[in-house]
Amino acid sequence: MDFNDTPEEADYRAKARAWLEKNVAEHKAMNHADDMAAGKAWQRRKAEAGYAQITWPKEWGGAGGTPIQSVIFGQEEAKFPVQYGYFTIGLGMCVPTVMAFADANTKKRFVGPALRGEEIWSQLFSEPAGGSDVAAIRTRAVRDGDDWVVNGQKVWTSGAHYSDYGIVLVRTNPDVPKHKGLTMFWLDLKSPGVEIRPIHQMSGGSNFNEVYFTDVRIPDAQRLGAVDDGWKVALVTLMNERLAVGGASGASPKEILALAKDLDAADGPLIKDSAFRQRLADWYVQSEGLKNTRMRTMTALSRGQTPGPESSIGKIIAANVLQDLGNAAVEAEDQYGIINDPALLPLKGLFQGAVMNAPGLRIAGGTDEILKNIIAERVLGLPGEIRTDKDAAFKDLAG
Repeated sequence: MDFNDTPEEADYRAKARAWLEKNVAEHKAMNHADDMAAGKAWQRRKAEAGYAQITWPKEWGGAGGTPIQSVIFGQEEAKFPVQYGYFTIGLGMCVPTVMAFADANTKKRFVGPALRGEEIWSQLFSEPAGGSDVAAIRTRAVRDGDDWVVNGQKVWTSGAHYSDYGIVLVRTNPDVPKHKGLTMFWLDLKSPGVEIRPIHQMSGGSNFNEVYFTDVRIPDAQRLGAVDDGWKVALVTLMNERLAVGGASGASPKEILALAKDLDAADGPLIKDSAFRQRLADWYVQSEGLKNTRMRTMTALSRGQTPGPESSIGKIIAANVLQDLGNAAVEAEDQYGIINDPALLPLKGLFQGAVMNAPGLRIAGGTDEILKNIIAERVLGLPGEIRTDKDAAFKDLAG
């Protein structure tokens, strides 16, 4: 594992940092109407400079760069206050799926506007009855001439309330096993029959949504991939999703160490509590292990290699550490742990945010249990779980 940039990478990092220093200052000096307007303006600025999607081909507005260049720019950009999450799902999951399976005219119509931040996409997979089993979806599409008529419900759809378009996975054939009767489409989220209802979260936000389809007509020309072969298309999206949500963010062991030095426990500063110090040491070891594991991935990218299975464990470790660390910190804050005003809380409520967001990170992009199964079966080579529904027609499954 190599912790250092090559000369070429160091040069790219310096150029990226210089561009960011200049352009972030200019961006922040502009009077944007709101956060959405600011996000779109920053996305457009990056796209014009070739930093929006560095690894995409130049013909689609990318820079034709390498994965390690994308990693380097991401590291440098994270040091500035320009993190807008409106485009992560579209550019990280939806549009790559469109690029892989749509016809040339569709790609020409949508890739550029999405890259420039002019249009936002969301992914419509999860359903109330499906849980972690994406292939168990029940939203049905029935062929009607050149159209498909869709009825059903999706849930936990991030950003649907501000998105323009989406990709949706539906069941088109209930007479075959569940993985074989699915089809993927792209659609306009303003289409007649589409109803989007934001879900109120315990954090006070409403970033997730329920999406209802009532006789929604989708032309067959908007199909991505072959009829009943949507699982193959969905795998492309799901792999991109796990890369996009693989790194949990939030309070670090260094930040909780600083908090522990300031907080008073029963016998003095919290940092003198041996049990707490032991937990802090455990978090630190896990965080450093995760950081070094990511460095292994970066080293592979830098050498032009394909990262190994080590990237599979990142999301499990990061989300669980974030949740455990947040819970311990809020408990340690005593009465400050229940105050609702971030301005009065240590680190502006960073730990409270971790408590409320980490459980969702353990679900998004594949639950802990699903990812553990993937690691056990595909990395460690252990026997797979028994699946009684593998060969049964979806219509015959119980429930």
